[in-house]
Amino acid sequence: MAAFVLIPGAGTDPRIYDAAIEALKTLGHDGLAPALPLDDADAAPSDHADAVIRALPADGEQTVVAQSLGAFAGSLVAARAPVARLILVAPMIPRPGETAGEWWTSTGHEEAIADLLERHGPMSSWGPDAIAEVFLHDVDPNVSRANERYQGVPGDGLFGEPWPLEAWPEVPTHVLAPTEDRLFPLEFQRRVVRERLGLEIDEIPGGHLPMLSRPREFASRLIDLARADRGVG
Repeated sequence: MAAFVLIPGAGTDPRIYDAAIEALKTLGHDGLAPALPLDDADAAPSDHADAVIRALPADGEQTVVAQSLGAFAGSLVAARAPVARLILVAPMIPRPGETAGEWWTSTGHEEAIADLLERHGPMSSWGPDAIAEVFLHDVDPNVSRANERYQGVPGDGLFGEPWPLEAWPEVPTHVLAPTEDRLFPLEFQRRVVRERLGLEIDEIPGGHLPMLSRPREFASRLIDLARADRGVG
């Protein structure tokens, strides 16, 4: 049995993983989504990493799962705590010294979503229609409404801290990329992962939030990746 420690993207309450944690339990595994300092606008990725580390179980094999901007914090957890592996989901993969605010330009993200920006304007101005089109296009409307309370505005602190590591942590790392992700299109994600980690992606159907759109399949894929590291068929 593996234990999965789940970190969400920017401004998102970890309870967005509730359905995925239930799915992990039905498949015989544990899931934990630690509380994060979301009420502190100055909290940086390192503060989020500290909150996760404090919540880690004292024993057992831990797999850290980090989605989107959560990859900044997730990688710090993997560097500072004894975890078995790191699974990144639709991630923003940092380079040494890079802030999350700088990441968008340095990866060429604007070019990758030029059509969205032309129709909806800058991301900072996106309203409900753009949010629904980009993030929720494959999520059941009832699920979207039930989880709306977990979606918040990320604090500035998440975007201003330079990633403090000199290199990627030495733990097995996988990248799970949704094939219909409209925020991080598949070929954009594939290129960034190759350039920054030298890895190939694993794919999952759907958009940016697979923990909402297909929680059981998402849970199953996490388990498969953990088993692959251990050589379990």
